[in-house]
Amino acid sequence: MRIDFSPAEIGRDATYRLLTATVVPRPIAWVSTVSADGVANLGPHSFFTISSIEPPIVQFTSVASRDSLRNVLETREFVVNLAPEPLMAEVNASGADFPAEVDEFEAIGLATEPSLRVKPPRVAASPVALECRLHSTITLGDGTLVLGEVVHAAVDESVLVDGHPEMGLLRPLSRLGRNEWGTTVAVTPVDRISYADWYQGKRG
Repeated sequence: MRIDFSPAEIGRDATYRLLTATVVPRPIAWVSTVSADGVANLGPHSFFTISSIEPPIVQFTSVASRDSLRNVLETREFVVNLAPEPLMAEVNASGADFPAEVDEFEAIGLATEPSLRVKPPRVAASPVALECRLHSTITLGDGTLVLGEVVHAAVDESVLVDGHPEMGLLRPLSRLGRNEWGTTVAVTPVDRISYADWYQGKRG
């Protein structure tokens, strides 16, 4: 038996809890930005995915107004750093409601490294950094969808196997429901099947 939920009846907070507990796991965009005044900012966004390959565009949603969003709108640049399991405490801490004038890198004790094509710094300990320039934004209710064109990608050689990022070495974090976080436990390779193979009974 299914239980029915109507967003119009249960309200925003309950709808948020329902969606974030069922749209799982969600990768984390650990977004670094710099304000127009030069203050660095770092924050996690778990509404994150790829939008396009040509041109390469990634997207994250800023729910309500956050420093990341304000900085992107001011400077039109940001970096998406991969949030790895060994830095779970730092990723979580960077989501605290620090005042806009506080540099999260300094507050949390994270080292930075310069980006190649944009002004915001990378998280030095993150294995992947996607340097982005703002493509566009879309306001959707209480959220703002931020689309950024990837102008440069920097991947630590320690997570590459035959030139390809390896999931077991990246160890990406994900967000689940409530205060739950996900880690990479098991990876199962499954080749995509063509219709011709399916029709001939070759179904894995």
